[in-house]
Amino acid sequence: MATLTPDVATARRLVVKIGSALLVGAKGLKTDWLKALAEDVAAQRARGADVILVSSGSIALGRRVLGLGAGALSLEQSQAAAAVGQIRLARAYEEVLAPHGVTTAQILVTLEDTENRRRYLNSRATMETLLGLGVVPIVNENDTVATDEIRFGDNDRLAAQIAVTIGADQLVLLSDVDGFYSANPKEDPTARRFELIDHITPQIEAMAGDPISGLSKGGMKTKLLAAKTAVAGGCAMAITEGFGLRPLTALAKGANCTWFLPEGDPQVARKRWIAAMKPRGDVQVDAGAIGALSIGKSLLPAGVTAVSGSFGRGDPVAILGPDGATLGKGLVRYTASEARAIAGHKSTEIAGILGYPGRAALIHRDDMVL
Repeated sequence: MATLTPDVATARRLVVKIGSALLVGAKGLKTDWLKALAEDVAAQRARGADVILVSSGSIALGRRVLGLGAGALSLEQSQAAAAVGQIRLARAYEEVLAPHGVTTAQILVTLEDTENRRRYLNSRATMETLLGLGVVPIVNENDTVATDEIRFGDNDRLAAQIAVTIGADQLVLLSDVDGFYSANPKEDPTARRFELIDHITPQIEAMAGDPISGLSKGGMKTKLLAAKTAVAGGCAMAITEGFGLRPLTALAKGANCTWFLPEGDPQVARKRWIAAMKPRGDVQVDAGAIGALSIGKSLLPAGVTAVSGSFGRGDPVAILGPDGATLGKGLVRYTASEARAIAGHKSTEIAGILGYPGRAALIHRDDMVL
C-alpha cells in the first residue's frame, strides 16, 4: 500500500517555523519576503486552517539596532538584543498581516513553560482561545529571561513542542536547506535528499550534520530532534528551503522538501500521553456528569461529588464514578483545595467562592481520556 505524502494545502492546524536567515539579511528585515509570507498565511486562514508562526529573528534584529557587531554575544547582550528586537519583530508581523484582515498576537515562552504542567495548560488554553478567535499567534523563545537551564536553544524544537501542545497536524520548518540529506550537501556533492522519512532510525540520526548558515543556530541535529517530538505527537513535519517568495505555496506545488510521517493522530497521541500519567488525586462524579462526559463534554464542578488527594493545577487526576470505579484521567485546572471548594457548584459561582474568576471546566475535554 502506497504511503500518502502530507499536503500543506490540506493542513487543519499548521505551525510554521521561520529561521533568522530567511527573515533578516545584511540590510535588516527582509520586508518583501515577509509580505509574501503574509500572503501565504492569509491564504491558509482563508481556507479555514489555523496557523501559528514560530519566528526567529528578534536577536538578529535587535543587535543591529544596538550596534552589536558580528560574532558571539554574551548572555546579557543576547537578552538585551532580544528585548529590542522582539517589539520590532511583532510589529513587522502585525503590519504585513493586518492588510489581509488577520489579527496577530505575540507569545513568548521558555522550555520551562512547556515542562511545567500548570504553565503548559495556561499556554495551551491561551493559544486555543486565540486560534478560536481567528488570531495568528507569533511565538518565540523568551530570550529576555531565558537562561541556559530553561532554554530550548533553537526554534526548531520550540516549534515542534508548540505543534504538539496545540495538536497541530502539520509543522513546516522553513530553512536554508531544501530537506534532510544523507550528508551536508554544501560539503558532499554525493549527498542525497530524502523525500519521505517514515521512521527516524539510528542511521538517519547519524547523517545529521552541523549548522550551515551563519545566522541559524539549528542544524540538522536540532531538526531531527524536532521531528522526533513532532511525529511522536502525531504531527507530520516538513523541512523545506524558504528563501523564495511564498514558500508555503511553493511547498504545496511540489517544492523540494523532506516530510517526516506522524505516528498516528495528534489527539490520539495526546490522549496516550495523559493516560500514561500517574494520578495525583481523585475526583468523584455523579451520574449526570457521566452522561455529559459520555457525549464529549468537559467536566464541570457541578458534577463533582468528592475530591481526594493533593494536587496542583495541571496535575493528572483520576475520574471516578459514583461507585468508585475509575472512568478515566484528566489534567485538572484547579488545585485540590480549590476543587474541594467549588465541587457541586455551578461554574457561575466559582468567582464568588474563590474570590477570583476561574475557568468554567474543572477538567477540559481536550485534557481528558476516558
